[in-house]
Amino acid sequence: MKYSKAMLEKQLEAMGLKRSDTVLVHSSMKAIGDVDGGAETVLDALMSYFSDGLVLMPSHTWAFMKEDGQIFDSKNSESCVGILTNLFFKRDGVVRSLHPTHSVAAYGNKAAEYIEGEENCNTPCTPGGCYDRLRAVNGKILLVGVGHERNTFIHSVEEVLNVPNRLSDKPKLFYTVMPDGSLKVIYMRQHYNPFQPHISEDFVKLTEAFFQKGAARKSQFGEADCILCDACGVFEITRHVLAPEPECLVTSKEILPERWADFEYKEFL
Repeated sequence: MKYSKAMLEKQLEAMGLKRSDTVLVHSSMKAIGDVDGGAETVLDALMSYFSDGLVLMPSHTWAFMKEDGQIFDSKNSESCVGILTNLFFKRDGVVRSLHPTHSVAAYGNKAAEYIEGEENCNTPCTPGGCYDRLRAVNGKILLVGVGHERNTFIHSVEEVLNVPNRLSDKPKLFYTVMPDGSLKVIYMRQHYNPFQPHISEDFVKLTEAFFQKGAARKSQFGEADCILCDACGVFEITRHVLAPEPECLVTSKEILPERWADFEYKEFL
């Protein structure tokens, strides 16, 4: 089947998403499948549907910022998280945060206000930053053709909870190009765990907890299997699971249902 812009918007509506919602989208264009107009049409659908809301996409550069002294330019630095993100941050009306490794691109209601101040962060997902702010605006997370291994919001939950062994001890030196063309020096700690080089791969251990407790549900966008999440619900359930053993996502082979069975149920979505 070839999907049109109108068909994609109908799918967003079927998910129960409102046009005024704030939605962070992690995506796989390949998973979405055959779309009339390709990736550009996918972006057209998202930006049109949430015309009264706010669309957010990660535009991370961490994969390219390996050495001290790397320069991040929000206008030109390539994103390492997919074709949709690279096309999105270059579109008219889209603004991009000044975080040197974990920037976010935004379009819609109060977009510039939402991403403000990221050049002052010193960790990937600093408490109070773009990812953590999803809770304050009752934001949603839409995982399109990907799972929680791409759910950057969970990194922000771990930072808020001060989970040990998630960040490097020493920061690295980066530079961010400011709007006036000057370079701002930023010392940034990075994601690090001595036993798991890719921490987010273990976030999938929370998948069933989110489904069972109503913080996530399955949906479809194009041909892609999706997970629609409520940011507040994801935060509360993750906090509950991690409370007795903060490092369990990495140190435990699996998270058993007993860990969330006593969580006070609330239908977040």
